[in-house]
This record gives sequence, structure tokens and C-alpha cells, in this order.
Amino acid sequence: MSQNDLQTRLDELETRLAFQDDVIHTLSEQVAKQEMDIRELWDAKRLLHSQIKDFSSSNIKREEEELPPPHY
Repeated sequence: MSQNDLQTRLDELETRLAFQDDVIHTLSEQVAKQEMDIRELWDAKRLLHSQIKDFSSSNIKREEEELPPPHY
């Protein structure tokens, strides 16, 4: 293999490595963003669950506790 071929292969490998580093960085940022989104969704779910709990403690019965409508 000539010096020129080795240099060409080395340049190609360096280009690939730089591209892979960029992709890894981009994916890492995306994963971090999605983790924050998931945390926000879990917080919203907890809030909604507590609101539903408060609402269900009123005089409204749960669906399972309701009597069926009368049949005429």
C-alpha cells in the first residue's frame, strides 16, 4: 500500500469518526430532552391522578358502584 492510499484511508476514517461523534452527540441531546419530556408527563399524570382522586371523593359514585338504570 502506498503512502497516498494510507493517507486517503486515514482521512476517510477521521471523517467517519467525526460524523459518528456528531451523531452520538445529537442522539445524547435527544435522549436528554426526551427524559425531561417524560418527567413532565409523569408530573402531569400525578397531578391529574390526584385531581381525579379528589373529584371521586365527592358524592359522585364510580361507574362500578352505580346501579343500572330502571327498565320500563
